Amino acid sequence: MTTTRKQYSAKYKAKVAVEAIRGERTLSQLASQFHVHPVQIGQWRKRATEQMPELFLDGRKSKRSGEEVEKDGLYEEIGRLKVELDWLKKKVGLLD
Repeated sequence: MTTTRKQYSAKYKAKVAVEAIRGERTLSQLASQFHVHPVQIGQWRKRATEQMPELFLDGRKSKRSGEEVEKDGLYEEIGRLKVELDWLKKKVGLLD
């Protein structure tokens, strides 16, 4: 007999983690309320607190890095297309 693991949505995990961060109730109380093991709640709380600083990074910096990545990809494609074009020109020149 196989059992499947429960899968929780990110929204649900965030809700439970926020409740755990608030500290108004113990992990055992939260576990009985949300039907999740207390250790799991502790892991979600830890992960949320570790990743929270990333939420407040300057968005302008991350956009630039995304643009740079896109630009690098485009330059790579241009180089590849130039090599293909040169190769095709050489092939056509041999056929004449």
